[in-house]
Amino acid sequence: MHNETTLTGVLVTGKVQGVNYRAWTQEEARSRGLRGWVRNEEDGSVRAVLSGPEEAVADMLRAMEKGPPAAKVERVEPEPAEAPEQDGFEILR
Repeated sequence: MHNETTLTGVLVTGKVQGVNYRAWTQEEARSRGLRGWVRNEEDGSVRAVLSGPEEAVADMLRAMEKGPPAAKVERVEPEPAEAPEQDGFEILR
């Protein structure tokens, strides 16, 4: 079984601001041992960078498709990303 580090950016659209999505993402990512960040975008979407073991990142992406109870996620789109500079998982804005 491979446990290589995977890095992915993700853009989440739908009702994902004002529903605790960033705090939920931070908690879920930390519980999986991931590094990275999450932030709100001005267009109402949420962008994140996830870095960690391949299976943990894949599991996190599946979880992000549902999100916290108040969220209504429409799309979770992978996108290119640069590796996070910090350890841990932070909320940027």
